[in-house]
Amino acid sequence: MSSPSRSPSPVSLAAVTDPGSFRGFPPAALEFYRRLAADNSKTFWADQRSVYDEAVRGPLEALAAEVEDRYGEFRIFRPNRDVRFSKDKRPYKEQQGGYAQSPGGAAYYVAIDAEGLFVGAGYYQMARDQLARFREAVAADTTGPELEQIVAGYGGDIEIGGRELRTAPRGYPRDHPRLRLLQHRGLTIARRFGAPAWLSTRAAKARIEAFWTTAEPLNGWLDRNVGPSEEARPQEARSQEGRR
Repeated sequence: MSSPSRSPSPVSLAAVTDPGSFRGFPPAALEFYRRLAADNSKTFWADQRSVYDEAVRGPLEALAAEVEDRYGEFRIFRPNRDVRFSKDKRPYKEQQGGYAQSPGGAAYYVAIDAEGLFVGAGYYQMARDQLARFREAVAADTTGPELEQIVAGYGGDIEIGGRELRTAPRGYPRDHPRLRLLQHRGLTIARRFGAPAWLSTRAAKARIEAFWTTAEPLNGWLDRNVGPSEEARPQEARSQEGRR
């Protein structure tokens, strides 16, 4: 006879942020996702839902309220995974993210998971009409070198991302001077901060906004030269969550 399943022990809510204003992401948020990685089940989620609400979603909502004046509406992703067409049937995402989007479609992204803070920006994946405009602008002698210079300025802990082709896109030579940029089907920058002491303080907002300020040249270029899609975006492109 099998032994009855044991209910997961609660995650400590010590140092959870006060509701109503952003005070950082508490250690309980990271611990919640460490525990979820070990037991990604509806039973665990139901038992620990109050921790998610207070230590994860609450701080993210407080951050959203404080950045919307500058960055516009901030959207928070659902914690549930879409498992309908996936072999991976884990019911919950093992991170919580949200983003603001410029009128031109470029995103300012933030997420928290077991390892700490992750911040990003850019176009995660472009629709066909966006991709055509992106490639034309990259190939042009006026706008292409500008983007090349912007991207070259990101170094250190900043990672350049976005899905890439393995070869030159159709209609462009393999020896094009900006081939690496032409191969992008999305273009993002991101930085993983981890879990420094300031993560659980209000200083986390300043770090997030400082990164987003760093991203403004890239997002500005994308907005000016690519802009929003006029096509229906594929499901994957609607959610930057897939980038993690």
